[in-house]
Amino acid sequence: MLKVKLVSTDSEIDQIAELSLANLRTRLSSETMAQEGFITWEYTSEALHAVHQVVPSVVVMDGDNLAGYAISLTYGCIPVYPPMAHTWNHISSLRNLGSQRFYLMGQICVAPSYRGQGVVDLLYQGHRSYFSPDFDFLATEISTSNVRSRKAHLKVGFEIIDTYRDAVDQWDVVLWDWR
Repeated sequence: MLKVKLVSTDSEIDQIAELSLANLRTRLSSETMAQEGFITWEYTSEALHAVHQVVPSVVVMDGDNLAGYAISLTYGCIPVYPPMAHTWNHISSLRNLGSQRFYLMGQICVAPSYRGQGVVDLLYQGHRSYFSPDFDFLATEISTSNVRSRKAHLKVGFEIIDTYRDAVDQWDVVLWDWR
């Protein structure tokens, strides 16, 4: 049975690192990326342990097995995960978000055997349930070439608020307004 929860064990963090590594765009074929989606940021087990000392992420578990994860990143995570600083600064400059209560979803991934079973919806409903008392907005960015991810985010209720290019890719910045 699938259960939504906040990360609470080292085993869950290690499973996130394994699933993340397996779905990095640098490890997937073009065909797989087009059909299944991909992730861009690398999260080592060490980085995830540091991030989770600041804020827990939302996971969907099937017993002891990870079905999917959606990493939470607050401003306080920048010192322990510096790759997020550019994204944080860019998103903060949009729609006056820098002076509002928002945080980032740093990455979402569903294990292949659980895709198409509503895990993305469960992860985001978990984010809203756990974090809406403290935040009004959830933001993230999606590679414009990741059609599957873009479609999933728009279905949940995210809105595209910006598109920009950096040295890595072209990104859609998406925002979910919980007010």
